[in-house]
Amino acid sequence: MSVDLVTGGSGFIGRHVVAALRERGGKVRILDLAPPDDLAADVEFVAGSILDPQRLDVAMTGVRHVYHLAGIAKLWLCDRADFERVNAGGTATVLRAAATQRVERVIHCSTEAVLLPKCRGTAAFVDENVEPALADMPGPYTRSKLKAEQSVLAAVREGLNALIVNPTVPIGPGDRNLTPPAAMLSMFLKGQSRAYLECVLNLVDVRDVAGGMVLAAERGRTGERYILGGDNLALTDLLGLLETLSGRPMPKRAVPGWLALASAVVTEWIADVLTHHPPAATREGVALALRSQPFDSRKARSELGYAPRALQDALADAVSWLSSAGAASP
Repeated sequence: MSVDLVTGGSGFIGRHVVAALRERGGKVRILDLAPPDDLAADVEFVAGSILDPQRLDVAMTGVRHVYHLAGIAKLWLCDRADFERVNAGGTATVLRAAATQRVERVIHCSTEAVLLPKCRGTAAFVDENVEPALADMPGPYTRSKLKAEQSVLAAVREGLNALIVNPTVPIGPGDRNLTPPAAMLSMFLKGQSRAYLECVLNLVDVRDVAGGMVLAAERGRTGERYILGGDNLALTDLLGLLETLSGRPMPKRAVPGWLALASAVVTEWIADVLTHHPPAATREGVALALRSQPFDSRKARSELGYAPRALQDALADAVSWLSSAGAASP
C-alpha cells in the first residue's frame, strides 16, 4: 500500500489531515519535530525537520502524496529571520526532496493572508485570480509564505506535480499551540477582549480544510491554487455569536485603525526589547485586519467537491474544545 506523508502532522491542521487520510483507509506517515500526543498505532512517525534533506529523504521513501504543512504559523518571532529560513527555505528543501524521490504529488498548504489586496475594497471578493507580489506583503510572515508559494510554482514549471491550497481562518478542536485564530477566541472567552478592530473574517472548520486538502490531492489541477474557506462575517457578528455561545459580553468599543497600528508598534517593541514574549498585537496582524475582505471558495467547491460545514457548528466545537482544554478560563 502506498504511503502519504504529512509534514507538520503534529500541528493543528496537520493532525486533521492525518485523521482525514486514515478515515479513507490510507497509510500515513508524519514528519515533525515531535510526535502528536495522540499518535495512532497505525501512523508512522519520523522525527526530523523540513530543513534536513537527509530526514526528508527518509520520510519520503515510498511516498505517494506529500501534504506539506510544516512551518511557522505565527505573526511574531524574536528572530524574524526564522520565518524566511523555515517557511520559505524549508519548503524549497521539501520540494527538492519530493522531486528526488519522485513523489506523485505535493499539496502545499499556504495561507489566505498572501492574497489580501494592499487596499481594502478593491474587489467584492478575494478569489484565486489574485496575483500577489512580495512588495505588497505587510510583514515577514506573509513574505515567507509567498516565497514558499513561488518555490512551488517554480517546481511545477520544472515538472513537479504540485498545487497550492490557501485556507482562510481555520478554527475547531485540537489547536494545542493556540494559532492566532484560537488565541483570538481564547482571549474573548477569558474576558480579555475589551475592544476590537472592525474587519471581515472568513472562518472555516479545520476538519473541512483537512478534507479539502485530500480532495485537492485527488481532484486538483497541477499548478493551481484553491481557497479553502467557509463563511464570511464581520468581526462584530463573530463577537455576537461568541457572546451567545459563551455568555461572555462582547466588547463594545471599536478601535480606529491608526490607534491599533500605533499600539501594535509599541507592544511589538516591548516584546522585542524587554519581554521576548509574543505581543498582544503585531504590526503585520493589524495590517492584515485593515486589508480584510470576503473570500470566495467557489473554485474549490466546483472543482474539488469541497463542501464546508456551517459556521455555527465549527464555532461551537472550537469554543467547546478551548473550554475543555483550559484555554477559556482567566
